[in-house]
Amino acid sequence: MTLDVQPPPERQLYVNRTLNLRGIRAIGYDMDYTLVHYKVDAWETRAYLATRQKLAAAGLPVETLEYRPDLVIRGLVFDTELGNIVKTNRFGYVKKALHGTKTLGYEDQRSTYSREIVDLGIDRYVFMNTLFSMSEACLWAQLVDLYDAGKLPKINSYRDLYRKVRTSIDEAHFEGALKAEIMAAPELFVEPDPDLGQTLIDQKLAGKKLLLITNSEWTYTTSMMSWALDRYLPDGMRWRDLFDVVIIGARKPEFFERKYPLFEVASEDGLLRPALKGVELGGNYHGGSAAQVEQYLGLSGDQILYVGDHIWGDVHVSKRILRWRTALVLRELEDEVRALRMFAPEQARLDAMMREKEAMEHEYCLLRLSAERARFAKEPIPHELEEKIRSRRAQLLALDEKLAPLARASSEIGNATWGPLMRAGNDKSALARQMERSADIYTSRVSNFLYQTPFKYLRSQRGSLPHDSGGPGA
Repeated sequence: MTLDVQPPPERQLYVNRTLNLRGIRAIGYDMDYTLVHYKVDAWETRAYLATRQKLAAAGLPVETLEYRPDLVIRGLVFDTELGNIVKTNRFGYVKKALHGTKTLGYEDQRSTYSREIVDLGIDRYVFMNTLFSMSEACLWAQLVDLYDAGKLPKINSYRDLYRKVRTSIDEAHFEGALKAEIMAAPELFVEPDPDLGQTLIDQKLAGKKLLLITNSEWTYTTSMMSWALDRYLPDGMRWRDLFDVVIIGARKPEFFERKYPLFEVASEDGLLRPALKGVELGGNYHGGSAAQVEQYLGLSGDQILYVGDHIWGDVHVSKRILRWRTALVLRELEDEVRALRMFAPEQARLDAMMREKEAMEHEYCLLRLSAERARFAKEPIPHELEEKIRSRRAQLLALDEKLAPLARASSEIGNATWGPLMRAGNDKSALARQMERSADIYTSRVSNFLYQTPFKYLRSQRGSLPHDSGGPGA
């Protein structure tokens, strides 16, 4: 890669809070969907099938269900009490909803949520933090349909159904058959990134200490990291040479909050023994805590950057508890930014037509007010005024007909049901709000750091406020 080439918009680093990379002395990385990016449909289809098998063994009639990758996107919310999946804006107001796999109509959605704020602090609601949620959400939505049809007599509620799916998918991951299949044929499940190795090498050359902190186990971690990195490294270098410390079985997010026993990985097959000396340079460990990492590094707080894909387990907790700097990897951003760029001419037309509509609505409101004042004064309403009111109403209806297909297309960018990841109507989505609160920067892949160098001063844009433009029509 030529370093002086300006990256395309989908490969940029986007900055919520100014971050001086020169001041970062250690960078910690998650593995799954961060350093190792999976082919989402391939991985989630296998996870779906493994979970479906678990549910079938428990007596649920799921054999004919199939994974639907278009059904959900990251950043939605399970309403486990009502059997709904919803998309909210940053204030928690529901903008779109499915009950099971069926879209809630306007009146049903309004009657259900018009007085309801979705508060993620309430256990009724579960936020879809990561791409690993896709198969879970799809399966739960389909099972809600079966529950409503009376085909799940042993299930007592939507919440009970959610727990059943959650437990089954955890078991499918824990038992290892799914990961064994991926290790056997990683080319079917992992997207290679030839620039990743040079990105990490540059960070080491710049004096950064690199850490791998993952919840995965040793055998899987070594297999995936070898496949993702080794062939792109200089001769004689392996992925393990890039990292000062590797921690597997980290139990994030508890890793950032609690102190668990620290074990050393004593052999290539993952044999563990107590790490009596604590964290040391070049060590491979299981468990432990972020506090032990800070002690080893002699660093804390904003000297450390942690990079991950899980909004809660990677960036929120490390930010809230430790005040580490944070970067969120959001791979879907690439497709979304491309789609928005392609739609830009239509969006410009839509914006221009909306400005025209606002001006026309204002004139229509003034005309109606003139008529109401005449009625109040018991004066006859001039025929010319009535004609203008009818004319403006007809013009507004005609303009709405032109607006409708453009507005619909804008709301379906990325996904026909849910639209863009970052927006809910004209407002920011809950996902965008969570990112603002927890991630100092966000980007689509780790190798995007290569464009910026490890010395970049990443400056946030000046925040906008509704009154910056001077109000409607300014």
